[in-house]
Amino acid sequence: MPSYPAGNGCDLHYRDDCFADAWATPEAALLLHGNAESGQAWNAWMPVMGREFRVIRPDMRGFGASTPMPRDYGWSFDELVADYVGLLDHLGLGAVHVVAAKVAGPIAMRLAALHPGRVKSLVLLGTLVSGTSSLGDRHASWVKKITEEGVEAWARWTMPGRLGTACPPEMLEGWSKLMGATALSTQLGFMGGVPGLDVRGDLKDIKAPTLVVNTDASGIDGMDATLAWQRQIKGSELMIVPGDSYHVAASHPVQCAAATVEFIRRRGR
Repeated sequence: MPSYPAGNGCDLHYRDDCFADAWATPEAALLLHGNAESGQAWNAWMPVMGREFRVIRPDMRGFGASTPMPRDYGWSFDELVADYVGLLDHLGLGAVHVVAAKVAGPIAMRLAALHPGRVKSLVLLGTLVSGTSSLGDRHASWVKKITEEGVEAWARWTMPGRLGTACPPEMLEGWSKLMGATALSTQLGFMGGVPGLDVRGDLKDIKAPTLVVNTDASGIDGMDATLAWQRQIKGSELMIVPGDSYHVAASHPVQCAAATVEFIRRRGR
């Protein structure tokens, strides 16, 4: 499978798929996954997105099939932005549509703010703008659980809130296994940097047409908190999905993928 030498000891694995008609020339979409995931997190989106776009799904530095990072790695969210810009350069892509879930949301917001010419449109799903304000005391308990019992145990422990009460048991187990494959050194190191994540100052600099999606009973940022920061992105739209998951891209993949395609058709072109 293809990879890109992103620097600082990391080969960045990515998937590059398109299921459009052979005579079509589709635009490119960059799909960015959340913490302890990989590009496989978007599999349920591909029947919808793959027909419309050339879909690039990188495994974030340290995650999935990308090179694991050591426990003491000096994580920088700006470096993650640079990884994705470098990947676009590597693929010869200029501006793309960017879709991001959970902790990839602030990375995508920083990308849109710092490199406006690379982002045609932006879709943010179940995301946050401040690690401290969104996670609060949960962060310490999450790190403790990972340290004592491992990534998969932490994933399974948090999965009901992540995917919501309506999620079937086999999906809960499948996602626990997917996330549990993350290297312990990567996960502990990455989690150490999450409280310092804050892109509230970048919101005013986002120029791309933006769609924000969340559930009405999300356990991370509810409607009021989401609305407060969404309104700071000029011209952005908010889509609220009934439910109590905070990983709306995973719990409602077909609905969110269809809404993403509709939004890009209407405002991203």
